[in-house]
Amino acid sequence: MDGITEFWLLVKYVLLGFFQGITEPIPISSSGHLVILRELFGIEIKGLSFEILVNFGSLIAVLVVYRNDIIRLINHFFRYIFTKDASAKRDFRFVMYLVIATIPTGIIGLLLEDYISSKLSTVAVVGVTLLITGFALWIIRNLRGKKNDGDLTVKDAIIVGLAQSVALIPGISRSGATIVAAMLLGMKQETALRFSFLLYIPVSLGITVMSLSDIVNDPDFDVLMIPYLLAFMASIIASYFALKWFINIMRQGNLKYFSFYCFAIGLLVILFL
Repeated sequence: MDGITEFWLLVKYVLLGFFQGITEPIPISSSGHLVILRELFGIEIKGLSFEILVNFGSLIAVLVVYRNDIIRLINHFFRYIFTKDASAKRDFRFVMYLVIATIPTGIIGLLLEDYISSKLSTVAVVGVTLLITGFALWIIRNLRGKKNDGDLTVKDAIIVGLAQSVALIPGISRSGATIVAAMLLGMKQETALRFSFLLYIPVSLGITVMSLSDIVNDPDFDVLMIPYLLAFMASIIASYFALKWFINIMRQGNLKYFSFYCFAIGLLVILFL
């Protein structure tokens, strides 16, 4: 490749990482946008190394934003186990509900990962699923629940976990699906948001660890190492600021704008791609 070609290749991968980072925290489907952008940029990415890296970038951003909650939950979880301190019970139960909600995604992901990657990662599917995401966001646009962290149940955890499993399909937003399910179950916006993104941590971490062999055995990784790493860094930065922004949007109750966006992009994809 000549210098100009290499430069534009770097730009394309950085943009992919940047857009993945922006779209991961907000409810418009990062996987769906990656499918669309790869089509627009004419990039064929073989294997899962790229998606694993940019998703890991988003995970780092989530860990940074929710670091205080994570430290408190870990401390209270073990305090309750070893001392049965009643003041730590609520956070202990919250962690257990996160574990329960992770199970459906793990099982369904293992069973259907190959089918989803080979059959459902198409632009046509993404156009339709973005419309579904938009419709779901429209339904909850005015909901204001009453459940706090301490009011959650095993049933709530299972349903939100199943909603996250649906988001394995490109175009179905992970954050959107879990927040929609949580708010339909009566959770407050803050609780729904916290549960959704803390639930993202074990799932994303598990996928990363289980997929390390894909990165090691990726024949293109040595050639594309620099584009991949630049996309990884772009994903961290974009995810951090997008998540901080989305937290403020949730507080203001402006989810309808994401619904409009999903409708618009879904229709454009169906009509023109």
